[in-house]
Amino acid sequence: AGDISLEKKWDSLDLQEAEKNPVRCPDPETAKAMEAHIKEVRKAGDTIGGVVGCVIKNVPIGLGEPVFDKLHAQLGKAMLSINAVKGFEFGSGFAGTRMRGSEHNDSFNSDGTTQTNFSGGIQGGISNGMDIYFNVAFKPVATILQEYDTIDKEGNKVKAQGKGRHDPCVVPRAVPIVEAMAALVLADFSLLNRSSRI
Repeated sequence: AGDISLEKKWDSLDLQEAEKNPVRCPDPETAKAMEAHIKEVRKAGDTIGGVVGCVIKNVPIGLGEPVFDKLHAQLGKAMLSINAVKGFEFGSGFAGTRMRGSEHNDSFNSDGTTQTNFSGGIQGGISNGMDIYFNVAFKPVATILQEYDTIDKEGNKVKAQGKGRHDPCVVPRAVPIVEAMAALVLADFSLLNRSSRI
C-alpha cells in the first residue's frame, strides 16, 4: 500500500494470515503499518496505489500454449482488464532483468520440479507444476478529496474536489477480484486442456 511494502518473500509467510486484517497483508507487522498509512492518506483527502501479490498452488503441469495462448499472457490480460491496474509482473519480473542467465535459469530436479522458481511456475507459456506467482500494480484512485486543477466542458481551467465516499486505496478490495480473475483463467485452460484430449 503506497510506499509500505512487504519485504518478506511470500513463500516464507503463512498466506492465510492475509484474511485476518483489513488490508489483506499476510505479515501482521506490515499490515499494521499499511493500515496506519491508509488512514493517514484518507485524513489528508488523498489516495494511494499499491500491489496485490497472487500465489497459485497445485496447478497441474501442461496448462497453456507455447505461442498464442501462453498462460502468463492470459493471466496478464485478465489482470490488466481490472479497473485501476497499471502493471503486471510474474515470476522474477523486473528483478530478473538484473540477473544473468546462469543465475536465473531454473535447474530441474529428477522429479521434474525446479530448484528455484524464477520462472514463476510457467515456462514457455506452459505451467510446470511449481507455484505460479505474480504481482498486480494498482494506481491511486483518481477521485481525491483535495482541491485540484482541471478543465470544464468548454476547456476553461477550473478547480475541482471529489465529494462523497471514496476509497483511499483500492488494493484491499482488489484482492478477491485478482483471485477470481486468476481462477477464471485457470478454469478456461483446464477446460481447453481436457477438450484437446477428446
